[in-house]
Amino acid sequence: MTNPLKISSRALNFPESPIRKLNPLADRAKDEGVKVYHVNIGQPDIATPEEFMRGIREANIDVLEYSPSKGIRKVLESLTGYYNDQRIELSSDELMVTTGGSEAGLFAFYTTLEQGEEILIPEPFYTNYRGFAQMTGVEIRPIPTERANNFALPEQTEIENLVTEKTGALLLTNPSNPTGRVYTDREISTARRVVMENDLFLISDEVYREFAYGDSRPVSALNLEGMEDRAIMIDSISKRLSGCGARIGTLASRNEKIMNTALRLGQSRLSPPTMGQLGLTNFLNSSSYPEEIEAMIDRYEKRRNTLLKHLEGVEGLDFGKPDGAFYLMVSLPVEDAEDFVRWMLTDFRDNGETVMMAPGEGFYNTPGKGRDQVRLSYVLNRKNLERVADLIGKGLAQYEE
Repeated sequence: MTNPLKISSRALNFPESPIRKLNPLADRAKDEGVKVYHVNIGQPDIATPEEFMRGIREANIDVLEYSPSKGIRKVLESLTGYYNDQRIELSSDELMVTTGGSEAGLFAFYTTLEQGEEILIPEPFYTNYRGFAQMTGVEIRPIPTERANNFALPEQTEIENLVTEKTGALLLTNPSNPTGRVYTDREISTARRVVMENDLFLISDEVYREFAYGDSRPVSALNLEGMEDRAIMIDSISKRLSGCGARIGTLASRNEKIMNTALRLGQSRLSPPTMGQLGLTNFLNSSSYPEEIEAMIDRYEKRRNTLLKHLEGVEGLDFGKPDGAFYLMVSLPVEDAEDFVRWMLTDFRDNGETVMMAPGEGFYNTPGKGRDQVRLSYVLNRKNLERVADLIGKGLAQYEE
């Protein structure tokens, strides 16, 4: 008798996205005519720049053929110009275009870590890192950070206590998704010493580079002295150009072996998206760059300030002031935030409206941590964010666990 067909345990054990897994509940509410305010996902509502879209619409293409696995040459040249503007000097040999920042992250895991090795990541962290680890057979060893001190990195000795003979890399997201933290020069120096003194790679997710408010300015790992062979940068246009669907990311390193190895991985998926690349290079070579990005960041800073102001009026919430990105981790006066999020979608209505949040527990690797937290994305206009705070307050007042 043959064995029955079965789904692989590797796939069955793959983690659900805490950001998207409750979408069916939101869809059901919408089918009932409920307006759902989405602050669960980092999907900007700001229009993609016109020059980006023009580059797609006016592309003179007869055959939409494969692009080079590394990316179209003129796109790489435009990107090196962008990075130079950001004071990150790169040649096109040190850069490749990827299918979104997610593929860049996956390639970074594959090129720097063996199966069974460990990677240090401050928690809470971007949920897809768990997926990258699962796909590559890598274990995440979380670096604990706390809401009470705004998710600051611990001291060097505390981080090094987590290093084992299996540790191969440290990953920082700067500015951070989901906390909005911009690491200080002191924290970056601590991470650099840990990496150098323990012979590790440093993977730096810099997708939210421009999203820094006030005096905060993130430091790129590629600008750290003595890290030329150790630093790998993950990047994406999804947020800064409000172009999530374009699926254009980048991977960069001054380590020639890393880039050559990543290119082999790129060849296995053939090519990154052609149309998104054409939109990007048209925007980067237009007169609207970089002013349009600067204007967008200013809008997000105002949105942050609006959300914080109105959440301060909600009893029982605990949160800090994020310095970057467009996320806020909030502790709720409930034991199970996911249950509250579900209840808001299934039971709570105020004038036919409700709100969808991302349960915080899914951003942690340590069991039980973040159970009372939610992540909010301030990707909506300021009027809608005021309403979001209002709905959360009214929901908490009615909720019974």
